Amino acid sequence: MTQQFIDLSAIRLAARKLEAGGLVAFPTETVYGLGADAENPLAVAGIYAAKGRPSNHPVIVHVAPEADIGYWVSSIPLEAKVLMAAFWPGPLTLILPRAAHIPDQVSGGQHSIGLRCPSHPVAQALLREFKGGKGGIAAPSANKFGHVSPTTAQHVRDEFDTDGDSPIACILDGGQSEVGIESTIIDLSRIATHGPVLLRPGHIGAAQIAAVLGVAVHAADAAAPRASGTLESHYAPRTPVLLVSSDQLVATLLQLHQAGQKLAMIAYSRLAAQLPPLSAQFQMAAQAPAYAHDLYAALRTMDHATADLIVVEAPPCDPEWQGINDRLRRAAHDSSAVLADFKNNLR
Repeated sequence: MTQQFIDLSAIRLAARKLEAGGLVAFPTETVYGLGADAENPLAVAGIYAAKGRPSNHPVIVHVAPEADIGYWVSSIPLEAKVLMAAFWPGPLTLILPRAAHIPDQVSGGQHSIGLRCPSHPVAQALLREFKGGKGGIAAPSANKFGHVSPTTAQHVRDEFDTDGDSPIACILDGGQSEVGIESTIIDLSRIATHGPVLLRPGHIGAAQIAAVLGVAVHAADAAAPRASGTLESHYAPRTPVLLVSSDQLVATLLQLHQAGQKLAMIAYSRLAAQLPPLSAQFQMAAQAPAYAHDLYAALRTMDHATADLIVVEAPPCDPEWQGINDRLRRAAHDSSAVLADFKNNLR
């Protein structure tokens, strides 16, 4: 990301809006965030109200590269210091024990807190300007709760400016987000008893984290802290999404078309077979980083295609695709029974 997107006057205005308790949308390398002063409970409540987000669903606090992490947490385990040295600034969120003086609105009432230092230059400039670099910006993705996350400033406008009465004081434009899916979340708040626990996969994989720490990363357990973006239904467009394996993709499209369904398609394979007429289609890259970069833009584009269904070719199951598969599985959760019902009706 170049410096061309940094408008210092806009950064200063956004910081003043945050300090006054307002909401500001800003770019990160993962997705655009909807930010508020993490130490202002009323401002954080504004995030929840604007998104329609349940109050017990925690948000992530973004901090500047020079931030004093000890201000936000009651203890910093060695593993956290190692991961911060390896991956910050970057798309990794650490769940740590929350300091007693930090309002629990950011953690959904839990005794933990999620912290991240983003690498996007606009986000870093904002964090350094806000409260002289000593503040934290609570920021989930800048979209209505459960919907597809935004990766451009226009996506944020589309989400909140529909009725001309946006709750956002200002939107900082930093171009398209480079990573394209949300940060990896690792729980270190129970490190002594559970070790590092992966709560949400992302661009940084479990194997990379394990290699840095020298210990295995465990799957989330029933007692793990609640974390952003981990509900079964999430990241979903309004049009139902169907995940279909590569070997069944063409046949499924033909069956659905014959049944009168208007279809949009997202695929990474170069399909040589004859396809039925489609309302729209989005050709994805066959490499995970490029696919992740375009994923939410593809879902948003297909959501405006006036289709009955968005049929998505299921990506590979290799480790580097874990974060992508996680997002698509959640996007398709509420519509997973549609295909089964359709096939049953054909019998």
